[in-house]
Amino acid sequence: MGLIDTWKLQLRTTFTDGDPAIPQWQFEFEKGDDVGYFPVDSAVWTVHSSMTPTVAGIRALLLQTLHPGAMAGVHAHSGFREEPLGRLANTIRWIFTVTYGSTEAAQDGSAFVQRLHTRVNGTYLDSRGEERPYSAGDPDLIRWVHLAFTDAFVASHAAYGGRIPGGADQYVAEWAQAGEVMGLEDPPRSEAELASQLAAFDAELTDSEQVQEALTYIRRPPLPRSQRLGYQVLFAGAVATLDPRHRELLGLRVPSLGPVRLPIRTAVRLVLGVIRLGLGPEGPAEKAAKTRIRRLGGSAGTTAH
Repeated sequence: MGLIDTWKLQLRTTFTDGDPAIPQWQFEFEKGDDVGYFPVDSAVWTVHSSMTPTVAGIRALLLQTLHPGAMAGVHAHSGFREEPLGRLANTIRWIFTVTYGSTEAAQDGSAFVQRLHTRVNGTYLDSRGEERPYSAGDPDLIRWVHLAFTDAFVASHAAYGGRIPGGADQYVAEWAQAGEVMGLEDPPRSEAELASQLAAFDAELTDSEQVQEALTYIRRPPLPRSQRLGYQVLFAGAVATLDPRHRELLGLRVPSLGPVRLPIRTAVRLVLGVIRLGLGPEGPAEKAAKTRIRRLGGSAGTTAH
């Protein structure tokens, strides 16, 4: 196997928790009897089929750590220390299932995640130092995770992506359906509502030893040497898009790119382009979904990235 082929294989396995084979579940999106929640020309499909979710995933993890209830669940019940990329692979699977799957697939996938949440519970110290119980199924925590992901997708695509059909408001309104399928009531449906609901959490957010421990894994995950410089560029890009108040709480500054003597936006777009080259113009999950849509008589043309 040549150097390029080795690099491409390493790149793909980063998103599949080390599995060199393309996961079978990505081909399952050919099945189903409807288009699903998001048509090919939707704002959600456009954003999620671009490369900006690579940055958004890092940004969402950074933001999520600031809620002590969410952080307690990750710290006590997640294998992020031993298998930090496993959590990434599971998150990708849920996002792909809701984005590309049929309505039934999206609902079944979300129900599976909700069942897992019933096992995640315990206590944590809130921002005032008071002990409180938590469950991953708590409405407030479901809302926080949804807001963190939505804000990350919007901010990352605004900084490093192209045009969104209908703009950011359309994306937020469409992705509200993903929140609802996870049991969230009254998710934001515009950028203004997203900002308002995020601000309502300000008093609950805090830094802690658990946050800083998680940051060490987010900052330097166990990647092959060939991907480390690119990841540092993406990490810098994610930090650069954070709201200053969140960046300050995390104790982060926009990192220097060191040997990469390019503006962050240019450097991030370059790295995303290289990743796209390595993974190919269209992933198997998206291809399978388009096959289903064509079978159903719908349009499955190319989305604008």
